Formats: sequence, C-alpha cells, structure tokens
Amino acid sequence: MSLFEEKNDVVNLINETVAREQVIVAGWVRTKRVAKSFSFIELNDGSCLANIQIIVDKETAGAEILNEIQTGAAVHVIGDLIKSLGKGQVWEIHASKLTLIGRCEDSYPLQKKRHSDEFLREIAHLRPRTNKYSAIARIRSRLSFAIHTFFQGEGFHLINTPIITGSDCEGAGEMFQVTTLDPKNTDNDYSSDFFGKKAHLTVSGQLALETYCMALNKVYTFGPTFRSENSNTTRHMAEFWMVEPEMAFANIFDDMNVAEKFVKSIVSTIKTQSAADLNLFAQHVDQGLLERLDNIIESDFIRITYSEAIEILSASNQEFAFKPDWGKDLQSEHERYLTEAHFKKPVFVYDWPIDIKAFYMRRNDDAKTVAAMDLLVPGIGELIGGSAREERLDLLLASMTDKGFSQEDYWWYLDTRKNGSVPHAGFGLGFERLIMLVTGVSNIRDVIPFPRTPKNLEF
Repeated sequence: MSLFEEKNDVVNLINETVAREQVIVAGWVRTKRVAKSFSFIELNDGSCLANIQIIVDKETAGAEILNEIQTGAAVHVIGDLIKSLGKGQVWEIHASKLTLIGRCEDSYPLQKKRHSDEFLREIAHLRPRTNKYSAIARIRSRLSFAIHTFFQGEGFHLINTPIITGSDCEGAGEMFQVTTLDPKNTDNDYSSDFFGKKAHLTVSGQLALETYCMALNKVYTFGPTFRSENSNTTRHMAEFWMVEPEMAFANIFDDMNVAEKFVKSIVSTIKTQSAADLNLFAQHVDQGLLERLDNIIESDFIRITYSEAIEILSASNQEFAFKPDWGKDLQSEHERYLTEAHFKKPVFVYDWPIDIKAFYMRRNDDAKTVAAMDLLVPGIGELIGGSAREERLDLLLASMTDKGFSQEDYWWYLDTRKNGSVPHAGFGLGFERLIMLVTGVSNIRDVIPFPRTPKNLEF
C-alpha cells in the first residue's frame, strides 16, 4: 500500500468520536516545541484549517531527528489517536514512529506566524502554506463545486467556450493578442498567421455561449477570461475567472430572479460547508463578515431602475467624489451608498442608458435604455452584470452600427438571429469578486492562486 492510500486526512481524525490505534498522518510542520520529556509538533496536511498535535517522546522511533525538523518540513507519523489533555484540541497523536520526508532550510520565509499580504504576494508559490491562503484555496474549491451543483441542479448544461477568439465581446479593445508572427510585424496582414486572422484571448464566453443557448435552452460556462487593462487597483487583474449562464425564452426579470437564487444558494452552501475557514476571516479579516453573508441569504434583493438609482443618489445629500448624473456609469461610492447606507441589502439596478452598455443588450421601448442589470452587494459593489440579449435582427444590426462593430466579423452571431431567434438573457459573475465577498478579503490578488497583473508573472 502506498503512503497516499494508507495515510489519514487530519480533517477526519479531528472529527473522530473514538480513540484509534496506529493511525498514519503526513503533512507539514507548522510549529515545533521541545520540552524535557516530550516534544510537540503541530502538523497540517491542508485538508482543513486545524492542525493536529503530535507528541514525540524518547520512546518514539525517529525521535533523534527532531533537531533536523524545522518549521515547514514534511514529516510522516505513525501513532495512536488519543484524547488530548491540552486546550484547543480534542485529539492528539502519540507518535510511535517519526520520519522526516522533506527537509526545510533555515531560510524558509514562513518561520513566523504572521506576514503581510504584500510580502506573501512575492512568494505566491509558498503562501498556500499559511492559514489564510490555504483557507482561501479550500473556499475557492468548494465555491467552484457549489456553482456547478447549482446550475446542474437547475437543468443547465456546461459548455466549454473558447479561450482563443476572433471576437471582442465588450468592444473595449483591451485584449491580449495571440499570434505566431514576428512581433515586429506592423503591416496588419494576418493571412499567414496561425488562424489566418487576428486572434485574442477572450474577455468573455458569452457570445459563443449564446449559440448553444439557442439549442440547449439553459447553458453556462465557467472559465478563465483575460483583459489587458493596465490597472494596478485592488479590483482588477489581467486573468480572472467568470461564471456565465444563458437562458432561452427569458427576459431581464427572469435574469434577476436566477441571479438572486444563484447567489443565495452558493453563499448558503459555503456558510455551511466552510464554517471553520470562514470563521478565520470573520475573526481576523472582517468582523462583520458573517452578518453580511446572513443578510444576503435572508434578504429579498431590491430591484430599482437606473433612473431611480440616480434619483436616490442625487437626493442623498452625500458629497460624492463623482456627481451622479443620468447617462453616466455608477461609481463604487454610488454602489456602496445604495447597498450599505440606503437599502442596507443587495440591490439590482436595471434599465441602463443605451450609450454606456454593450451592443448585444436588448433595447427598451423608450429607445433610451437597454434591459441590462447589475447586482450590487454590500462590501463589494458590483458582483454581477447581465442583460436580456437583443434577439431582433434589425435592432441588433442598428446597435452594432452605432457602436462600430463589423457585421462581417460577427456573421455567425447574426446568423443566430436569422434562424429560430428567441428572447434570451444571461449574466456574468466574476469568480474572484465572489470569493472577496464571502471572505472579506479586499484585494483581488489575494483570492486567486497566481495573480496576473502588470509587471507580475511569477511562474
């Protein structure tokens, strides 16, 4: 039997109800304390936030190597699981055999218990060994599973949309180019390039996903997206993950209903399944975290039009850095006022000015707004952006012309409006924004394993 098969996960041992003989664990040393008759090792194997205490005495085989075991070293332990006499844990392991698997150098940078996030970003390959970042990784994993569980349970089909694309979904132009040509090529002739045309990393899977929505009714994609925006804020990265569902025969109100149900479901799931990890953030990062998550689960989300939002902001007597004017996008300060001061709960803002939204959003009868919606949540601001999609060919063509999109480049997208077009809607949720919401972590670079930002490409 291999070590992988024979070892016990710490998460299972600390939840045991009876003592056990000859258990096997393997993991990394968090701390070591040497006393006269006994030594204590706090061992973590990544299966949970908690460590398990290992007691090593003079009778333990391998005790002579204790001096070689430093914080961060990997060890293998065989021993009996017994009731702990110390505080802070129910069980501990009285070791009968201790084996050093992987030594750790004296220069190991995680010797002390607390390090700044700035320092840990410089050693992203080691930061998952800290409590905070291992907890984030587990929460990220469970959230991913909860997302798939929700959509599969609602009858959605997972579609893997392309990462390399010839289309710009948002029209912002901030896309990474993919090419096999000499970088010095300046003639814009891509006929000899790999794809025979200009290609980029995608900013969204939405347009491709819509084609499957027209055949499978309810679909979603969950994958990496890219934006070459040269931004160094706490809310932007060059590589991030998006959750994007699309629903046929749906309008903007269906869109908001599904988004609300989705957010409540996954927040509720993570509160139940990741209680220990969330408590770490509630104690050390954001003491109002659990109350805010309960508010999301228990509240009926507010629904107001963009025009109503501007009226509320204008009448608030708040001194905003950016004056709220009809026709302009909402700023973070506006979003937080609506969710944290005025309504004190999540808010959908819908029916946005046509000039500040994307070409594919469905025009309203007033000819001034589109059926778009943003979900704003306390502590984060915008969490979800979505819309009803323009299913009417003539209006879609007019919108593309107004916003400077080439019909030739989007012939396939237009084709879906010529053949069995139906009303449909969808939204996009930034996965890292969601993790920030459920952990209270304020910098997006700390909720993704390997942040990709300007001048930062570790690995």
